[in-house]
Amino acid sequence: MKIKLAILENDTSYLNRIVTAFNTKYVDKFEIYSFTDAEVALSTLDSARIDVFVASDIFDIDTKQLPKRCGFAYFVDFPDIDMIKEQRAICKFQKADLIYKQILSLYSENAGGVSGIKLGDDSAQIIAFTSPSGGTGCSTMAAACAMHFAGQGKNVLYLNLEKYGSADAFFAAEGQFDMSDIIFALKSRKANLSLKLESCVKQHTSGVSFFSQPKIVLDMMEVKGEDIIRLISEIKLTCSYDYIVLDLDFGIDKESLNVYKQAHAIVWVGDGSTESNMKIFRAYNALATLEANADSKTLDSLCLLYNKFSSKTSRVLEAIDAKNVGGAPKYEHASTAQILQQLSTMDMFDKIL
Repeated sequence: MKIKLAILENDTSYLNRIVTAFNTKYVDKFEIYSFTDAEVALSTLDSARIDVFVASDIFDIDTKQLPKRCGFAYFVDFPDIDMIKEQRAICKFQKADLIYKQILSLYSENAGGVSGIKLGDDSAQIIAFTSPSGGTGCSTMAAACAMHFAGQGKNVLYLNLEKYGSADAFFAAEGQFDMSDIIFALKSRKANLSLKLESCVKQHTSGVSFFSQPKIVLDMMEVKGEDIIRLISEIKLTCSYDYIVLDLDFGIDKESLNVYKQAHAIVWVGDGSTESNMKIFRAYNALATLEANADSKTLDSLCLLYNKFSSKTSRVLEAIDAKNVGGAPKYEHASTAQILQQLSTMDMFDKIL
């Protein structure tokens, strides 16, 4: 089932361009109705069962006359306008994929149930990065892993779920929405969460997809383990990712263990120092005790990966039963982008799964 989109625009040249762009790029997602006359457009909305109606701000639309569950927004000329005439605004002069995501978000917020649109499958390989030892560059390794598989032509999502983490430390791209929008949709139990996710995702020039940090840091404090599990499940069904790379805070509480169970591999990052090895050893033993009688054990999926490894002061931890997939040295006087680029070329990530 396609989303029925009505566009009311007095500029026929622009109208033809946007309709052509959408029919070319999103022919499987939208059924488009285009109008230059407001009266004709409004008379068609109900009979055609329009899902989303976007009108140029030159028109004054009485939204009370719109069908129930029909999302509405005005097209505006400038990108810094979020609301106009007390309605959502979409800048008409931006990339088609950004307009697409805003319309998709509008639909997800107004549609009453699951859209029926097949957006993807659930075959993604999930790799969870975390570390019992702080300061080892776990997030850097997770981001580099995402870049590694993206460099192989795979569809990859880097999903930073740390309380105080930020995907924006590694990746940047255009887009209006962020994790705050996703968290709101999660907490409000929106039926069309998968569409909301697609409208929020951004893509870095490396090919890695990601969600920007929340506008308010405290929003992440509201995310519980069950929310993360639902989020992962919806993402698997959304955009046909080959790999989902999770960047997680470390924990061995029940919520954390349930999240780890969603992953095909769990990567603990250390630096081989005495302190780091001791923390990993203690965490491993604690987890082994907790899972002693469990049918499904997190430790069965555990890998060790070393970052900032020093040939002089670092040692490989051999006292635990976990697969060692390799590591990388510490890079001095290099930018984050340079470090990511160097790490992403290494084959250690291919050994994780």
